[in-house]
Amino acid sequence: MTTEELLSTSAFGRRQDLSAHGTATGARTSKGWEQSAKRVLDVVGSVFGLVILLPVLLTTALLVKLTSRGPALYRQERIGLHGEQFRVWKFRSMRCGSDRAVAELMAAHGGYGPFYKMRSDPRITVFGRLLRRWSIDELPQLINVLKGEMSLIGPRPQVQAEVDQYAPEHHRRLTVKPGITGLWQVSGRSDVPRHEALLLDLHYVDTWSLRRDLHILLKTAKAVATARGAC
Repeated sequence: MTTEELLSTSAFGRRQDLSAHGTATGARTSKGWEQSAKRVLDVVGSVFGLVILLPVLLTTALLVKLTSRGPALYRQERIGLHGEQFRVWKFRSMRCGSDRAVAELMAAHGGYGPFYKMRSDPRITVFGRLLRRWSIDELPQLINVLKGEMSLIGPRPQVQAEVDQYAPEHHRRLTVKPGITGLWQVSGRSDVPRHEALLLDLHYVDTWSLRRDLHILLKTAKAVATARGAC
């Protein structure tokens, strides 16, 4: 289903009874085994991914170090389940000290907004663009998944400045664990307008099921392979 088809359905955005982590939101009843199975999927998937992708992780870390000054890994405070802060791990794709320039850059491009990404961010390194194109920079977040701070599938974790821009209904994004991939990512990533991206995440929260998670996981491979919406 395309983003346009989803947005046009009568069920889109309708609040349901239980989110992916059992938070009451409307009329849907989720089975407890589904929630347990989601955590099992996260643990098995993250361990499997870290083991199988170890050569990729080590090679990427080395190339980040060789192509720009600074550490291979980057940590940033993000907002997770129920508004709790945690440190997200990524391969560094920007020059060191880029965080200090973010306020000035955001002001020049209309201010902070959920899901906003500059198409030609001057802070990104040459190798960093390759990492982002194929989403390799996100792979260290498998550690966050294994620790229980994130899930394989869910809304992307955002910084406090983005959360501060939420309308009241947008806080439903925080009733589930953030994920490495989600409905927004497989619908076009940066090609999806900001307001639609928020709606896609709310739709995921309100209609969550284990079957939906598995479907998104399968579609993620195609989205990454085609680099659709990469920025």
